[in-house]
Amino acid sequence: MELKLSSELAEDLKSAPTPCYVVDERLLIKNLLLLESLRVRTGCKVLLALKAFAAFSLFPLIRNYLDGVAASSLDEARLGREEFAKETHIFSPAYSEREFGQILSLGDHIVFNSFSQWKLFRTSALAMREQKRFAIRVNPEHSEVKTALYDPCAPFSRLGVTRANFEPEQLEGISGLHFHTLCELNSDSLVRTIEAFESKFGEFLPRMEWVNFGGGHHITRPGYAIDLLCSAIDRFKAKYGLEVYLEPGEAVALNCGFLAASVLDIVQNGMNIAILDASAATHMPDVLEMPYRPEIAGAAPPGVLPYTYRLGGPTCLAGDIIGDYSFQEPLSVGSKLVFFDMAHYTMVKNNTFNGVRLPSILVRKKEGGLKMVREFDYEDYLGRLS
Repeated sequence: MELKLSSELAEDLKSAPTPCYVVDERLLIKNLLLLESLRVRTGCKVLLALKAFAAFSLFPLIRNYLDGVAASSLDEARLGREEFAKETHIFSPAYSEREFGQILSLGDHIVFNSFSQWKLFRTSALAMREQKRFAIRVNPEHSEVKTALYDPCAPFSRLGVTRANFEPEQLEGISGLHFHTLCELNSDSLVRTIEAFESKFGEFLPRMEWVNFGGGHHITRPGYAIDLLCSAIDRFKAKYGLEVYLEPGEAVALNCGFLAASVLDIVQNGMNIAILDASAATHMPDVLEMPYRPEIAGAAPPGVLPYTYRLGGPTCLAGDIIGDYSFQEPLSVGSKLVFFDMAHYTMVKNNTFNGVRLPSILVRKKEGGLKMVREFDYEDYLGRLS
């Protein structure tokens, strides 16, 4: 399907430097209002998972609607504590002894991936039990994700404690359980996961105060069954009397960001190949990792419209290919292309391979117009090296 930009956004992007990410505040607020309605309807708490979206210039807006952040490292935790300044939840597959003191100072809720980690840090953790809350991440051994790379419950997963390895005698000081089994899924997947979680770990819930249902909830996607999600949360809270957290990341920024790029050259090798100033390898890594095909304004699958091109990036990686697309008019050097849904898992995952500069970051203000938030230069590349 050929997607089109709104006339207002298209006009704004005409003056945008490329490559650049653009986050649209109006589209972001639309997502946030839906997440806020979930909080109001169910009384659950909703966190922003920083692993998906960490554009901190927008935190003053986002924190008006959400309860805090979910971090997965020391630096994410510091970013959440200093820039979001609400609840900071931290989970890592393992904490280092060198960093755990800082983790403890930054986090409100700290989740351990194993009982061995809990036992290693328990003494220092319990010294802060009046100010902090601690949890164990469990693995319900229930897979809903079809791509193994993103399935936390795949065989031999390192994420979470299975029932066979659960140590009930070590729960003193633990007030919560955490599971995360989803990726871009609807609420029916959560319902089935909760059933598996209760089956394996329900006997320990009377000893808990809170449960974190993790992330991967595609709540703001068109067609998501929000009523089923609300009823699942309501049922769980009524049954156990526990506080419920969700930590979506992608759902916060879904469909509210764009990547603008320009054509640098067009070459021939059995087909038309357009080389862009935006790269799959450096600027949108999930195109290669997932993999997936991003949508482009005014473009269609190859052969649908009159002019078909393979789009590639400016790095020397042979596989730096975004995909094949067709257009109504021929491309030329200087043609500008706009990729949809480029807010989540782009800025947090991009890199400077080949010394390719990162795209600028712009915000389209809710009252209209673009604001430059960040431009990158040689010093950003130099600062990553020694």
